[in-house]
Amino acid sequence: MGGRGIGCLAGVLVLVLGAGGFEAWHLTRRDEGGPEKTAASYFAAWGNGDLSRMRGLVSDPPGDFAAWHRDLTSGLSVMSVALAPDRVVRTGAVGARADFTVTRNLAGHGDWTFRSTLVLRRHGRRWRVQWTPSTLYPGLKDVGTSWTLRAVQQPRVAFVAANGKPLPGGSLDPYVSALDDAYGATGDEESDGESDGESDGGSDGGSDGETTAWAVEVRQGSAQPQRLKVLGGHPTKKIRTTLDLRVQAAAERAVAASPSGRAAAVVAVRPSTGEILAVADRLGGRGAFVSSYPPGSTFKVVTAAALLAKGGLSPSSSADCPAVVVAAQRTIRNHEGSAGGGGTFADAFAQSCNTTFAKLAVDRLGPGGLADAATSYGFGAPVFTGAGGSYRDFPDVKPGADLAESAIGQGRVQATPLLMATVAAAVEDGTWRPPRLLPESMLKPGDGVRPPSAHDVPSAGALRTMMRRVVTDGTAASAGLPSGTSGKTGTAEYNDSGASHAWFIGFKDDLAFSVFVQEGDSGPKVAAPMAAVFLRSL
Repeated sequence: MGGRGIGCLAGVLVLVLGAGGFEAWHLTRRDEGGPEKTAASYFAAWGNGDLSRMRGLVSDPPGDFAAWHRDLTSGLSVMSVALAPDRVVRTGAVGARADFTVTRNLAGHGDWTFRSTLVLRRHGRRWRVQWTPSTLYPGLKDVGTSWTLRAVQQPRVAFVAANGKPLPGGSLDPYVSALDDAYGATGDEESDGESDGESDGGSDGGSDGETTAWAVEVRQGSAQPQRLKVLGGHPTKKIRTTLDLRVQAAAERAVAASPSGRAAAVVAVRPSTGEILAVADRLGGRGAFVSSYPPGSTFKVVTAAALLAKGGLSPSSSADCPAVVVAAQRTIRNHEGSAGGGGTFADAFAQSCNTTFAKLAVDRLGPGGLADAATSYGFGAPVFTGAGGSYRDFPDVKPGADLAESAIGQGRVQATPLLMATVAAAVEDGTWRPPRLLPESMLKPGDGVRPPSAHDVPSAGALRTMMRRVVTDGTAASAGLPSGTSGKTGTAEYNDSGASHAWFIGFKDDLAFSVFVQEGDSGPKVAAPMAAVFLRSL
């Protein structure tokens, strides 16, 4: 097969692999040293198929570095590769990243295109690549991985954006594949106006409206194979999703700004309808819909709702914020040992005082009050997005230490980025609505499970004012968020060493969202600035 190319992206570097190897088509550099030089050398080595040279540019490469690349190539029958890196962006004195687009042609069955990130770090006087499996595909874990290109019967349906235009490849691919699996045969929805019925013509021998296509699947460890992309086929009907291309592009830009290339996700929802407007996901697969994490202080939105509705508090109620408090024999500390002294409940919310919320929940609320508020804000609700999603009942919180931890989003409380986006949406609108990627008329509930219904949530009016203060003079005040934004930061510890995920949830007008950064360390310092990138990109 001859060489193939894709357009030069940002005037940087485009590499093409033909039958004989890669060629570098174009290269410009801002300077000859630093991370720019290391990134250029790495991409050039990748372009030449020089795995040994690539390995030499990696800091502490794994012993199976070459095997990761070869297994993907052989498993998917890769015939050619095109790489288009963006310019290198420095993320501090010792960090940098280069986002890039990679397109692989798979045995002549079609092109698989997605975005990934090359992370770099300075070690002494040298810059080296910080390679992980997610460099090959976002969200890959360091476990046994196998790739498969499998023939499937693909219904002649294409899922498109809300305006009828094609959806971009990349992090949306697993979600579109899930839509294909569940609704791909729904090609007769024209009577409801959900499919525009446009014909692309052509046929390749399928029957009953189906045609042969090729599925890219990955299996990690003992988990079930994940379908990442379906290639080929000749769709003759289009089904419109709720996805907004403008919002999706902004979400992708925000995820690309994740410091040090940390796995991250942005989910955006329209509060007035529950429509999912964007999913930018580098957690792997459908991580934003199915992977649960401790929500940390973003859960204080729910705890505050309960305390306002059932705990006898108002935003102006007095509330102390000591650096440390013992609540039900559990020592609770504020993030980085901060103390706010005396003030109001709204002050404690704006400054995200763990000590305030843990003690008030134990003294004034009780497990039942917290559980009722969590249920109202969507915890435990079945998820019928069209592309799946996981849910679990809110934990059976016990009085005492368990309640103190749960009130600040720790302990056994877990949430997906999708769920936390709906929490923010419920505050903005005053009504919790089930999130969806398809029109309501198309959604098919699971066997024996009732789909959730829209319902009012407690304390939304007061929470809107309190979440506004988080941005104007609270923990997100220095994040660069545009005027009119309201939100809540979260720093969620996930192990005994204190390592943390970073969260920010919020809304602006009829747009609600969650930003999650796996191992991101700080909601105010990492997730909130990424939310600013998202909103300003709009």
